[in-house]
Amino acid sequence: MKKEFFTVKDVSSMTGVSVRTLHHYDSIGLLKPATITESGYRLYDDASLKKLQSILLFRELEFPLKEIGNIVNNPDFDSRKAVKDQRELLKLKQKHIDGLIALADKLLIQEDYMAFKKFDREEIEKYAAEVKQRWGATDQYSEYAQKSRSRTTDQHNALGAQLMEIFTEIGKLTELSPENAQVQAKVKDLQDFITANYYNCTKDILKGLGSMYIADKRFKENIDKAGGEGAASFVAKAIEIYCKE
Repeated sequence: MKKEFFTVKDVSSMTGVSVRTLHHYDSIGLLKPATITESGYRLYDDASLKKLQSILLFRELEFPLKEIGNIVNNPDFDSRKAVKDQRELLKLKQKHIDGLIALADKLLIQEDYMAFKKFDREEIEKYAAEVKQRWGATDQYSEYAQKSRSRTTDQHNALGAQLMEIFTEIGKLTELSPENAQVQAKVKDLQDFITANYYNCTKDILKGLGSMYIADKRFKENIDKAGGEGAASFVAKAIEIYCKE
């Protein structure tokens, strides 16, 4: 079956994205055409359109272009999994907008009605941060990818085992309070280990990881398996305290 190609004008007509924007996406490496003719015409294929769809959804969710590029150009990018994340973010955004509409309705009835909580985007921003961390829309991911390329599978597995051992050690301290000095020292060990072996783990990054340890089912199960039931929640709380200092 012959592969179908689309010109910039075709893509613009189908998607509503301007020709100028498509040219810009090409120039910054966000969406390269599938091929370029001898006459210099950009041609896009079905894979290009699928990628553009992901880009537009992330744009609708107000992700910066640089972060979108890091996400969709990630070798491990899975468009189906990404759509699930995008759907969840859209639902949160819809919930946020519905709240604002309800507030506007009340303001039409009662002008001095106070409900500033409706403007709070914390839930959306928290999930968006987790998505960016998951898909590597950060400089840290670039550092991680660079280090990973030089390691064998055995080396990857050995590092993973060492990381789980830290969670095992923290799990042995769950009878203490999360702010206990011993616990906080282990959180510092965790931060240092990630920085030494994966990427520069700032407190902001570590805080995001703490949230992911309980929000992502896979992380939660693995940490609880290493440190015992409730270890993931305990680690997340200890990280939260550590990052406030």
